[in-house]
Amino acid sequence: MISIIGSGRVGTAIAFLCISNSLDDVLLVNRTKNKALGEALDISNAIPENSHVSIHGTDDFSKISGSNIVVITASTGIYLKNRTEMMDAQVKMIKEIANQIKKYCPSAIMLIVSNPLDVLTFVFQKETQLSRNKVIGIASSLDSSRFRYVLSEKFNIKQSQITDALVMGEHGDSMVPIFSRVKINEKNISDIIDEAEKKIISTEIQNYWKSLRIFKSRSQFGIAKNTYDVIRSIIENDELIIPASIVLNGEYGEKDIAMGIPVKINKDGIKEIIEIELNESENKLLKTSAQTIRDYIKSL
Repeated sequence: MISIIGSGRVGTAIAFLCISNSLDDVLLVNRTKNKALGEALDISNAIPENSHVSIHGTDDFSKISGSNIVVITASTGIYLKNRTEMMDAQVKMIKEIANQIKKYCPSAIMLIVSNPLDVLTFVFQKETQLSRNKVIGIASSLDSSRFRYVLSEKFNIKQSQITDALVMGEHGDSMVPIFSRVKINEKNISDIIDEAEKKIISTEIQNYWKSLRIFKSRSQFGIAKNTYDVIRSIIENDELIIPASIVLNGEYGEKDIAMGIPVKINKDGIKEIIEIELNESENKLLKTSAQTIRDYIKSL
């Protein structure tokens, strides 16, 4: 069973993908019971005719018992300026959820989607003392999807012509697009654009969510699909390599923080942390991003 904590736009979009693709039973948990019930009733009509899956809604945390995967999308409000503006309230919320997880399904693999993503991934892992390989922050893969989209628009090409568009570090203003690995039609992007253009593209990726909010209140489908891909990888034991946030223990020279780095995911959660070679500029930016996250954690 997949339990999704939070029945807002992101949680329900993830639930819809899981149900419409018959991945597994889904339980929506929301502090407002009627919201969870209503969304479950709606999504239940997307169950394929011959499918074995089901979806239900509740406000009762005890019903998550036996879950294989728990996804946390809950939020205490809507951030407007940056992802850390409700950090204290969000940390309090994640600690409360962590206590419920410890009580009812301590063996589940945890996917954190709520913001500030890296801080909450770190706090949750420390609060529950679950293996760090079972606490996965989903966001850097979304930033990487946005990186790929921005490049496709700039060069007026299909996204399929772009490979290795990777974003690491914080899911926030200090995120680090890794230009040194990107190829367009097998040609290294560093041979095509200069440093000034890289900076413009980086800023566009960092501010993508703000641009999106000019047209709608918040994003939902991109993060839902990226989260669904991880859930499917775990359930079907189909190895997936993506950037995701994990508590570090010396990798990339960092510890006592969580941030987005390349990982390999399978049925056990994070099977392997992948350390890639970065150029001097990217290493420096990643250090700055790590320190930004560390400062947020210290401020709690």
